[in-house]
Amino acid sequence: MDKMSLFVALTGIAVLLQAGVLLAMYLAMRKSSQRMEELAADVKTKVMPTVAEAQAMITVLRPKIETIVENLSDTTTILRSEIRRVDATVNDAVDRARLQIIRADELLSRTLDRVEQTSDLVQKTVVSPVKQISGLVQGITTGLEFLFSGRNRRNGRSREERRPVPQDEMFI
Repeated sequence: MDKMSLFVALTGIAVLLQAGVLLAMYLAMRKSSQRMEELAADVKTKVMPTVAEAQAMITVLRPKIETIVENLSDTTTILRSEIRRVDATVNDAVDRARLQIIRADELLSRTLDRVEQTSDLVQKTVVSPVKQISGLVQGITTGLEFLFSGRNRRNGRSREERRPVPQDEMFI
């Protein structure tokens, strides 16, 4: 029986050892459980009022935030339509300005053409005949001077004393 008693003794020691480990686990769990309860109590006393306050604040602010979001959405829609309208107006103004610039350019070109035509016409109808008349008058004047200079030579005047016809006095 020797082996049997040794086996029973070892089994008894193993059971006692197991009971000790279980007791230690129980005590550790109880201590952990007590700490958890204390932590839960602290959370309830400190965090829960803050959470409740935050929930109350969210409850109060939610309609205001929804109103702000709705107003922002409406404002964005209105702003888009106004920008489109202003863009159309600016494009129309630019197109009109472009047309007016083209018209002004055409008017200026026609005016310059007419001024050039008028200048040519004045040259042909006024300046050329005046030059011809001036040449004719100058020829007549020179002829008359020549005729009268023959008389003045007889009267003692020399050719240098006669009055020359200055070219600056010609009418153009």
